[in-house]
Amino acid sequence: MRVSCLQENLSRGLNIVGRAVSPRSTLPVLGNILLATDEGRLKLAATNLEIGIVCWIGAKVEDDGSVTVPARLLSEFVGQLPAERIDMDLSVRTLMLNLKCARYDTNIKGIDASEFPIIPTSDGAEAIRIEAETLRKMINQVVFAAATDESRPTLTGVNARFNGKRLTLAATDGFRLAVRSTELAAAVPEKSEVIIPARALAELSRIIGLLPKAEGEPQMVEITIASARNQILFHLPDVDMVSQLIDANFPNYEAIIPKSFATRTIIDTQATLRALRVANLFARDSSNIVRFQMTPGHDGAPASLTMTATSAESGDNLANLDAIIEGPEGEIAFNGRYMLDVLNVIDEPQIALETTRASAPGIVRPVGVGPEEFTCVVMPMHISR
Repeated sequence: MRVSCLQENLSRGLNIVGRAVSPRSTLPVLGNILLATDEGRLKLAATNLEIGIVCWIGAKVEDDGSVTVPARLLSEFVGQLPAERIDMDLSVRTLMLNLKCARYDTNIKGIDASEFPIIPTSDGAEAIRIEAETLRKMINQVVFAAATDESRPTLTGVNARFNGKRLTLAATDGFRLAVRSTELAAAVPEKSEVIIPARALAELSRIIGLLPKAEGEPQMVEITIASARNQILFHLPDVDMVSQLIDANFPNYEAIIPKSFATRTIIDTQATLRALRVANLFARDSSNIVRFQMTPGHDGAPASLTMTATSAESGDNLANLDAIIEGPEGEIAFNGRYMLDVLNVIDEPQIALETTRASAPGIVRPVGVGPEEFTCVVMPMHISR
């Protein structure tokens, strides 16, 4: 194999596939990245057997070939090189990859590419198409609510429901639920529902953010569900990603979304975010409890939301926010960190907090967006008197 490419292209490609490398594996080849020539381009691939990522970069190919080399060493080495051309030359007999760039001349020992697992790539058949940036926003608005506790594998995934021209993503860890829905470019051939590992979707969101933005037509992601292999494939410009699916039944989350509310509080998103960050400085010493007191306007006084957090060791904090309140006054306590997670992924200038009573779940929704687009349910915390 004899290939030349630009340092910035190789570095970006390694950054895209690098997170799929298995950090601890009994198979040494899973700690490596595959480098292979593919129709005049250089293909990079990595997998931990749960997710696999393939990326193609522009290159000048003189001789075809392939090899796998240690991912961490190659990524760190290429990252330190100047932004110039890198010439790679593989010795097939010794599996030594020689890299020349500017005044650097380096040899890295590899493992035969035949030992590297085959990563399926998308062929575009029966693919579901969605704008890349829309999918990225959807992922970011639900993955934070997925469980990280491996003892509940079902809840470590995101439920994806394809129905007609609608895609709905939902995630819950038992204490909060995030549901995000959008319209697809075209109706799906048949209704389907799968559970995708939240880690895989977070990685897909990161990859979309790394891709260069094209002018004109928006970038699209093609999604293919391979039910026979229990896998889902995502195809982007010059990148393919495949993930195993979680074989389980997702909880009926629609049953826990309150159908009505007593009090609806509309507040400024950024002001609430700032107040929550301050409140959490005190709440973190007391189980992250932040109290919300909703006071409707009366006798000429404006409506307000008062947010309080108390720490036995550090002191206490109170923030008073302007609000528009429909319904009676009320008080409820939430985990401040959970509320921060929700507000961090809302772009709209205002949010609505819908509550019923202190012991019932609260709902956070962006104002100006249909209720079917984004809904976050947060379980309340017990307030001791």
